[in-house]
Amino acid sequence: MTDADDFELYRDDWGIPHLRAPDPLRLAYAQGRATALDRAWQLEVERHRSQGSSAAFLGPESVAWDRFARQSRLDDTARRCHEALDPQTAAWVGAYVDGVNDGLAAGAARDERFARTGHTPAPWEPWVPLGIWIATHVLFAGFATKLWRERVVSALGPEAATLFATDGPGTAGSNGWLVPGDRTATGAAIIAGDPHRFIEDPGVYQQIRLACPEYDVLGLAVPGIPGLAHFGHTGAAAWAITNAMADYQDLYVERLRTAADGVSVEALGPDGAWEPVHRHTETIAVAGSEPVEVEVLETARGPVVIREEAADRTLSLRYPPRVRRDLGFAVLPALLRARTVADIDRALDGWAEPVNVVHAADTEGGLLHRVAGAVPVRDPANRLRPVPAWDARYAWQGWAETPAEPVQGFAVMANARGIASPLGVEFAPPHRADRIRALLSGSSDWSPKAMADVHRDTYLGSAGPLLALLPALEGLSPAAEALRTRLLAWDRHMEAESTDATVFSALRTATVRRFAADPALAALAGAPTGPEVFHPWLYLVPRVGYALEGLLATELLPDLDRVAHVRAALEETAAAGAPDVPWAQVHRLVPWSALPDPDAEWPGLGGDHDCVNATSSVPGFTDLSARASAARYVWDLGRREDSLWTVPLGADGVAGTAHHRDQLALWARCELVPVVTDWARLTKESV
Repeated sequence: MTDADDFELYRDDWGIPHLRAPDPLRLAYAQGRATALDRAWQLEVERHRSQGSSAAFLGPESVAWDRFARQSRLDDTARRCHEALDPQTAAWVGAYVDGVNDGLAAGAARDERFARTGHTPAPWEPWVPLGIWIATHVLFAGFATKLWRERVVSALGPEAATLFATDGPGTAGSNGWLVPGDRTATGAAIIAGDPHRFIEDPGVYQQIRLACPEYDVLGLAVPGIPGLAHFGHTGAAAWAITNAMADYQDLYVERLRTAADGVSVEALGPDGAWEPVHRHTETIAVAGSEPVEVEVLETARGPVVIREEAADRTLSLRYPPRVRRDLGFAVLPALLRARTVADIDRALDGWAEPVNVVHAADTEGGLLHRVAGAVPVRDPANRLRPVPAWDARYAWQGWAETPAEPVQGFAVMANARGIASPLGVEFAPPHRADRIRALLSGSSDWSPKAMADVHRDTYLGSAGPLLALLPALEGLSPAAEALRTRLLAWDRHMEAESTDATVFSALRTATVRRFAADPALAALAGAPTGPEVFHPWLYLVPRVGYALEGLLATELLPDLDRVAHVRAALEETAAAGAPDVPWAQVHRLVPWSALPDPDAEWPGLGGDHDCVNATSSVPGFTDLSARASAARYVWDLGRREDSLWTVPLGADGVAGTAHHRDQLALWARCELVPVVTDWARLTKESV
């Protein structure tokens, strides 16, 4: 539809692409083409993951995901959502895909991973961006937690369903805060924060600027997706999101039988009648191994994602994009055109997935704090556990209204209970949100640069309940007594250079492991069963690690001798010799990569799971950090050029290039780089 002469590509000193085109369609093309040049490998990995075909060049380790992608019908759902797009949005997405297709060959030629795997990019279909979006977010809301709760209820009884409730394994969170103009140095609002995701190489967010005569917007894009869905600044208005922690996907227990023809499959429906089940078989190609056949079943509720015939267990997944045939993609071009908070608010009325809490502000003083997304109305039990498909009580009954509230003082969003409480079950502990509020309350003249102090804060509020048990412990050995004294004097900051933070983590690890080994939890200690893709939600030790604060106080486990376990953990840690090394020496970044580099060196980090600087380890399992800030941003509504941002690695997805990891050291220290808006300060690149 266009060619390289129809747009201009500039880069700043960090290699961040700034794109300029004559109109929105040619700009969408430019975004797709520039992304393919910088991120061809990443785009191809994500495309094939959405289609369930990544094992064809990544090998057997990708089969588990490919099986899930096919059984949950991600690609088919993307096609259906694409077919339902309005013509204007479809043309805009199509322009982006055209750009990707025109840039893939050149992008692949830059990256040796294509030659190493023998993978050759094929042209994208128009719905691929929608498929990537679904694949990125299908596990985002953590419906697999319902499988864990099912195990808990079976082992400990219904009253224990939410015993381990917390922002735990596999959950994506974020921080965000909005400071109105009456609390800033310039009199204009500031929006800041950071999305917490599993850190990937290349990074999951792409710094980019998109300019045409109709708009000039900068922000954080998801590679493979046109526009700026989550974080953007149009000059006149800006927005940012966090995970609302809403529950909007359901698992249904299905009763299946073979139909009278001996071939077809039927499911028992909510009206007592047997209903036809869609059934077909697909084949997953596997590099270096035999192909794998996958049976795909879909009931009237949704695709079957678990079928264990030996255990007589069949579960289907009902998720909004498949039900509604809508991802909310029409919102994306509308956000780029936004000039006011009202424009953003109106656009987000059409948002679907994932369900987010939104902050927005504009240069006219407008402020917004709301939830956006599609949440079904149904029985409260649906949110807790798999429910019977044959009972009409558990059917969806329409869509919930998404709440909003006025901004008073300042607004904070950190996945804790608050504005989105009516829509969810499990939320993050309040520590991050409370700490951000406390820090913001310390000044009334905030500037963009000062926001880095909030980003880097390492106070660990969740350390309190464990430390509170130490003073009452009696009969300690001299070494344990000394360790207790040391920990009680600690300032509770998980600073990179802190040796006390390392010692606390060692005590926490010992405590978690002793809790997990207690006979009261023995029924939960077995290895996970069922599809491998759900296993991260089903291991006991991580569950105990993330829920330790609640387990220290719960009355639901009367036989769990908390004091004895903490005392033994303290003695164990002391006897082992306090690990007197800086926290960053053991708390190191370990990103996910489709083709890991065994020789890569990654930095040590400050922070921890419940710190504002949320560099998540898995307490009781590892001090390494795989989840952290996937980007940091500060949007200044007074002067956009005073805004700041950073990503964990860099702008270029090709290893060894100048801008592949040039932001990594800054990111590890929670420093941000300036946003550049002056075209004269950019370098034009031939395209």
